[in-house]
Amino acid sequence: MRIDVFTIFPALIDGFCGESLLGKARTGGLLDLRLHDPRDQTTDVHRTIDDQPFGGGAGMVMKAEPLFAAVEAAQPPRPLFVLGPGGRRFDQRMAEELAAGEGFSLICGRYEGIDHRVREHLADGELSIGDVVLNGGEVAACLVVEAVVRLLPGAMGNHASPVHESFGQHGLLEEPQYTRPAEFRGWPVPEVLRGGDHARIQRWRTAQALHRTIRYRPDLIEARGGLSETDRRLLEEFPSLTYP
Repeated sequence: MRIDVFTIFPALIDGFCGESLLGKARTGGLLDLRLHDPRDQTTDVHRTIDDQPFGGGAGMVMKAEPLFAAVEAAQPPRPLFVLGPGGRRFDQRMAEELAAGEGFSLICGRYEGIDHRVREHLADGELSIGDVVLNGGEVAACLVVEAVVRLLPGAMGNHASPVHESFGQHGLLEEPQYTRPAEFRGWPVPEVLRGGDHARIQRWRTAQALHRTIRYRPDLIEARGGLSETDRRLLEEFPSLTYP
């Protein structure tokens, strides 16, 4: 998959995407990540990328010319998204949509914002990672790239991981996980997980995923159409663990 990112701080993204599973995906040829600095398309000695906003106001605005020139020179894969708080909320469903394609591109804003003509006439849309303001789009870009690439076949060691984790195909938060030792500071691992009855373990896991989702993300339960009779029986069979 080819992913192009337009940013005035390419080293931020290059460093993050060179580690762990993303780094392996790049060296293994699964991810073709291309970083483009719009400053390289400027024509003045100062490599100016921003200017004062028309109409006045605080801060500086990223200029349209370098961004248009950078995109036109790179001919990146589409869709091309501007990262900003006003766009479509990026979630697991959208990560799956992008992972099913051949590639996409991201524009990272900085300063007070980006000349709106970039959104109007260059980008295909805007993506938001949530109701929060960042100094720039680089952190958001890293989030989007990781969320998408980890879904590609061969990117993760366990092909079942994307199915059973939070927001996976079952639409629930992931159940609690434990590892050795079986008891730590007087807190034991639930007996059911040590019993060897795999069918019962699976029921327990589904029940705890339901309990946890009901507590923290009831909207996900509503999105599934509410609780089924099977869900209710599992909730009755296995009480909830203690959650903070």
